[in-house]
Amino acid sequence: MLRFIFSGLLVLLSFAAQAAGNILIVGDSLSAGYGLGANQSWPSLLEKRLREQRMDYSVVNASISGDTTSGGRSRIGVALEQTHPAVVIIALGGNDGLRGLPVSVMRDNLDAMMGAARTRKARVVLAGMKLPPNYGPDYTREFEQSYAALARKHKAALVPFLLEGVAQRRELFLPDNIHPVAEAQPIILENVWKILQPQLK
Repeated sequence: MLRFIFSGLLVLLSFAAQAAGNILIVGDSLSAGYGLGANQSWPSLLEKRLREQRMDYSVVNASISGDTTSGGRSRIGVALEQTHPAVVIIALGGNDGLRGLPVSVMRDNLDAMMGAARTRKARVVLAGMKLPPNYGPDYTREFEQSYAALARKHKAALVPFLLEGVAQRRELFLPDNIHPVAEAQPIILENVWKILQPQLK
């Protein structure tokens, strides 16, 4: 069953049978299901797919709306200790970029998170993000390239762009033009699934 971690404290909404491994998701509102109903977010759809395909994994969603890579870095240690994941999906950085925070800081935080996961022998999937062009070509280029560079460094699997197939479709977003609606979640799941599936041993 899908479980959530908030503010570094493990909250079990329901207890799952012992699985082959946990899939820990550390993300922001795009993974926390902001504005969505129960069981509509892509992590919830991932849990459903694993169950339908009889794959013995449980999803632990440690995503928090509004979170940055600094927040993720500060709490990933507790999440790793509590869940002992087989796979860690890191889907952070969007809020860093939207706030214009230094790319070097974002990169260092993601680097530390990926290193912590690897130290725990977890396989890492890094979900890349892109920014609107109004942030300037130099900043957006450095921002986007950071994900590929980190994936190479840590030999991690990379989802090139979490919102591929969604970002250019205005009808797939809430009125804030930031958060995808329920109809977009299966598309996001497919972006993750094609990279995640080979990591599920």
